[in-house]
Amino acid sequence: MSTPLRIASGQGFWGDLQRAPIDQARRGPIDVLVMDYLAEVTMSIMQKQKLRDPSKGYARDFVEVVTELAPDIKEKGFKVISNAGGVNPVACAQAIVEGARKRGATGLKVAVVTGDDLLDRLEDLVSRGVELKHMETGQPLADVLDQIVSANAYLGAQPIAEALAMGADVVVTGRTTDTGLTLAPLVDHFGWEWTDWDKMAAGTVAGHILECGAQSSGGNFTDWDEVPDMANIGFPIAEVSADGSFVVTKHDNTGGLVSRGTVAEQLLYEIGDPTDYITPDVVADFTSIVLEDQGGDRVHVSSIRGTEDTEFLKVSAAYSDGWKATSTLVYAWPDAAKKARSAAQILSDRLDALGLEFDEVRSEIIGAGALSERGGDPALEADLDEVQLRISVRSQDKGAVEQFGREIAPLILTGPSAVTGFAGGRPRPSEVIAYWPALIPKAEVQTDVRVLEV
Repeated sequence: MSTPLRIASGQGFWGDLQRAPIDQARRGPIDVLVMDYLAEVTMSIMQKQKLRDPSKGYARDFVEVVTELAPDIKEKGFKVISNAGGVNPVACAQAIVEGARKRGATGLKVAVVTGDDLLDRLEDLVSRGVELKHMETGQPLADVLDQIVSANAYLGAQPIAEALAMGADVVVTGRTTDTGLTLAPLVDHFGWEWTDWDKMAAGTVAGHILECGAQSSGGNFTDWDEVPDMANIGFPIAEVSADGSFVVTKHDNTGGLVSRGTVAEQLLYEIGDPTDYITPDVVADFTSIVLEDQGGDRVHVSSIRGTEDTEFLKVSAAYSDGWKATSTLVYAWPDAAKKARSAAQILSDRLDALGLEFDEVRSEIIGAGALSERGGDPALEADLDEVQLRISVRSQDKGAVEQFGREIAPLILTGPSAVTGFAGGRPRPSEVIAYWPALIPKAEVQTDVRVLEV
């Protein structure tokens, strides 16, 4: 097919502008709407939700969006692809079906991709010698196996393409690479071969540009003051041709900016070695990319090169690593910073006297250059009207963190004078969730695709 495929980004993370996908679908023509909802910490949050309620564990606002768009999907014929299924993609797909029925969008096909969730398989994998070593430390997963709260393999584009080939209008996945959401419809539409590494790389780069939503159309841009009408920012669209080249643009009459600068900054976002951008589908060489600013919010992207994919998938696991708490006190003039510093020492002495053990204790004096080289400079602090003392602790002992919370408020009357603010009351311990990246042989991960019909 020679006509470019218009793939629109609708979300850059769970919590992004919920109106953005609606606007993408209704303010101009699109063929595919892709929405990225997942980050490493998101998976552990969703897993906790699912443990409390087996019907939860996915991005419920995605269901609201698709339910509203269900009649548009039927009328205009565009596809919706998202990893919003989190740790419960089946429940997410079922909720979409129910919502679409209420909107009268009969005949809509909703596909669900499963197989990424490894949590219930970890003991078996470890017992068979699949060590799932931490990619940075080399530590085997067995050392923290009883602390794991979530573990998901990053799937690629192939099961999504399979779902599209089955006629799906909406595809819901769990942990899928951000780039795979965009690559899959290109393979399905143009019939690209999975071993055409340059085209796999082209689709991957297009996905990388779209994955963070408006970040490539002026949001979070270094030259932010050059971006017009950011309140009405338009999300990016990739117009991809059969040869793998594409144009990044946005709908007419929307705010934001698509320029060589906005696209180049997004290309550099969250990458390591630019010659070795590894995904489940291909290894892309970002140094091969050619950008041409065509003006009018249009940037042409071409000449992308790729090489064969690896034999592994990345696993994103999360484990419980103790407890933490944070509290703040505001001290007023005179000598506001000196008072805050003294209060922090008094608290430290009292915690030491109780024999409590902490992995980490941090105190910062906000307003006195705490995060700059001038922190603690008497000349800077002398005339400050007020400062905020922020103290955080972390420990494997939940009881120690609870006791820290009890020791904060007494400082108001048993420490330096002029406390003018105590935010949030006594802090409660919150669980520390740590990240565990690992690799798993692709042969160990089996995916499944099923289609539900409204």
